[in-house]
This record gives sequence, C-alpha cells and structure tokens, in this order.
Amino acid sequence: MPKTGTCEMFKKANDGGYAVGAFNINDMEILQGIVEAADELSAPLILQVSAGARKYARHEYLMKLFEAAVETSRIPIALHLDHGDSFELCKAVIDGGFSSVMIDGSKYPFEENIALTKKVVEYAHPRGIPVEAELGKLAGVEDDVKVAANEAVYTDPKEAAEFVERTGCDSLAVAIGTSHGAYKFKSEAKLNFERLGEIQKLLPEKYPLVLHGASSVLTEFVEMCNKFGGQLKNAKGVPEEMIKKAASMNVAKVNIDTDLRLAMTASIRRVFTEQPGEFDPRKYLGPARDAIRDMVKRKLAVLGCGGKA
Repeated sequence: MPKTGTCEMFKKANDGGYAVGAFNINDMEILQGIVEAADELSAPLILQVSAGARKYARHEYLMKLFEAAVETSRIPIALHLDHGDSFELCKAVIDGGFSSVMIDGSKYPFEENIALTKKVVEYAHPRGIPVEAELGKLAGVEDDVKVAANEAVYTDPKEAAEFVERTGCDSLAVAIGTSHGAYKFKSEAKLNFERLGEIQKLLPEKYPLVLHGASSVLTEFVEMCNKFGGQLKNAKGVPEEMIKKAASMNVAKVNIDTDLRLAMTASIRRVFTEQPGEFDPRKYLGPARDAIRDMVKRKLAVLGCGGKA
C-alpha cells in the first residue's frame, strides 16, 4: 500500500471514536516490530522520526526502511516528523519524502509560535503535506525536548482556537497532563479531561487533537529492566484507561515512545543476563523486536484502531 498522509486517518479516527498510534522509530528492529503488530491487527499506523533519530540513523536509511514497510504491509502508513524545531528541518523532510510533519514552536511566545507554524503550513500545504503543531508545554525529556516540571503549561482553550484559525495547522498537540520520558510523575498521571473538553468545544467540529507523552510506562517492562540490571525506580506513566477516554474525545493521534524503549531494553537486558556469553546481535535484537511487536499490539488495542485500516 502506498504511503499516506494523516488527514484521512484522523477524519476516520474522529468519526469512529478511536485514535491512531504514532510510534517513534530509531532502527530496523523497532520499525519491524511496530509494522508487524499494526499489519497483524489491520490498524492504520504513523511512524515517527525525531530530529535525534534522523541524525542517528540518517534520513536516507530511514526512508528505505519506510519504503520497505510500505511495500511489505497491507495497511496505510504515514511517515511523520516528530517535534520539528525549525522551518528548515520541516522543509528538509518534506522535500525528502515524509508524508506529515510537526513543527513544535511551543517553547516560543504565542505570536512567535503562530508565525513559525504558519510559515511551515504555507510551505507544506501546496505540497500536500499536513502539519501538526503544539500549544502548551509538556514536562519531561525526550531526545532534544527538555522541559522542567515547573515550566510545564497547560493548553489554554481560547488560545488553541485562535492558534488553529490563524495558522491553518491540521492537528494540534495539547498539554492536558501528560509528560515526556519514563520519569513522568511521582504517581500515575491524572489527565485534565475538563480542559480537553473545553478545547474541543472551541475548535472546529471533530478537529483532530494529539497527545504527546502518552506512554503508560508499563509495569512489567519496568520490573524486567530492574530485575536484569536497571534502576528505573518511581517510573510512572499514563494509565491506559485514560488514553481510551481521550481517544473518544477527538484525540486522533497518540504518541508512544518511552514504552517502546522500555520493551526493547528490558528484552535485551534479559538476554544478556540469562546468556552472558551471547554476542550474535540477532539473538538479542530478535527477541527485542518481538517485545516491541507484542507491546504495540497491546497499545493498538487500547487505542481501539485494530481493524480500522
């Protein structure tokens, strides 16, 4: 199936009351595990590349991996830039074959965020590329995104409506209580659904919203990491029932990265602990790929997008 953008995906998701999973990729095994899971469950899929992942794996290699995923699966797959921090980066990936971009101007004052987002939109739309933007600040750490807890800011509903109208962005990442990274909270998150509802009411009907920092930091992977040499104490995430509820409130896209990292790391640590003499990469990356696949299947079930491809 050919690569696709996200606009049609989001329309179907909002109409159907589910969310599309957006999973970050860094290498072949992660991508394979994600795609295998989505293909098995017949779920639409967004593969995300951060600026850090693009630098690590190189644009050319990632594009070939994406092309292989599209050629070998039966599902619609979008390739999306996650947390693009400049117009130049967004332009580069649009010109380089991505089918969706995010411009993250949330660190800037409101008017600067609008100006930057509008500039990206004006370049992307004539080329058929949808644009995600962000308003509000999530606490936590993910690649080059670092926001202290005391600097986190919830999305203002009135500002959200003005922002969407003035920029023409196609989807909006909102801050309602999620956080980047494994060390999200001292206790489980409590999402502000009242604020989410206010944002929803002021935006155009069924406007697609996005949740970043939505990993659940699954207990079994944290415990496995700790059992086999890790020290992931007090790692808490977003309860899956909250993600289900958000998906029913026009949240059309849910980002998952930390849970991928935990699943992969826990699996690799287990192999090296149980088989300390192992040195064949296939013997530890293969199980890691399987762990990614199983975790993604669980996430797709939570999001309700299985069978929606």
